[in-house]
Amino acid sequence: MTDDIRLAFAHPSERAEASSQTPCDRISLRDYVVEVEIGAFQQERGTLQRVRFNVVVEVLPLTGPIDDDVDRILSYDKVTEAISAELDAERINLLETLAARVAERILLEPQAERVFVRIEKLDRGPFSLGVEIVRSRDGVDLAGQEHVEPPRPRIVFMSNAAIAGPHVKAWIDQLAAMNAPLIICVGAAEVAAPQAGNALAQRRIDLLAIEQNAWALAARDGRCMVVGTRTELDWASKNAQICIWAPSKIVLDAVDGPSASPRDAMSLVAWFAREMNAEELLVIGAEPPQAEVPVRAVRADAASLA
Repeated sequence: MTDDIRLAFAHPSERAEASSQTPCDRISLRDYVVEVEIGAFQQERGTLQRVRFNVVVEVLPLTGPIDDDVDRILSYDKVTEAISAELDAERINLLETLAARVAERILLEPQAERVFVRIEKLDRGPFSLGVEIVRSRDGVDLAGQEHVEPPRPRIVFMSNAAIAGPHVKAWIDQLAAMNAPLIICVGAAEVAAPQAGNALAQRRIDLLAIEQNAWALAARDGRCMVVGTRTELDWASKNAQICIWAPSKIVLDAVDGPSASPRDAMSLVAWFAREMNAEELLVIGAEPPQAEVPVRAVRADAASLA
């Protein structure tokens, strides 16, 4: 078997390596199988069939240290989300159409330079039928296309009085039933935090005090996940995961971060609500702040948030 024939049937990662003109990093998705209604033939209508995706995304190597930071890389979730978004958009007849749309959506990500997409139908016989395409940033017209922004979340601040009260689970039940992703924020617990003589060190200590309170709240309800990166928050917003915000990373990484001390919980939450383009900031058991998003407040002893 010649190299050309071998590469024709090899995984797209081998094809990418063999045809690369510049040093690139590669992210790959292998053997991702979903059931979907797809196909131009009448017998393919009204029935689901298994479709397998293999995708390789070439990205330019990062400059500087990665620092184990998920927000600096192209997340694998962006690849599976591109597939899901195109499958959910409308019924598609041709694998070629689906492959092209998936590739174009991935290339909207600023890190992506070139994409290999292989899609195969697995249920048309004792074999697989498929298509493979290659698209590069300079070869795809992305004009007029935009990122699909995550849904606007509802930011909820719970005071310590609210957290200590009897209604926390009932509030989360009500909030989970509403029509927006849910991100819960807390302040520091009412215990004395260590005091440092350095402003930056104190800022970190105060942020960690908030995160301790976040973990304590998460332990009371298994539906809640403590989240600290924008990548995870965006993923959670698209996947109905209830989050409790751990603020250290986003606050410390922000170019235009909050000017107030983390001990001023209301100013911090108002800044975060603006950064997340929140649908609403709901404050439970505290005086609401001035904010650039709609704000409402309820008492810490209120059983209903309506």
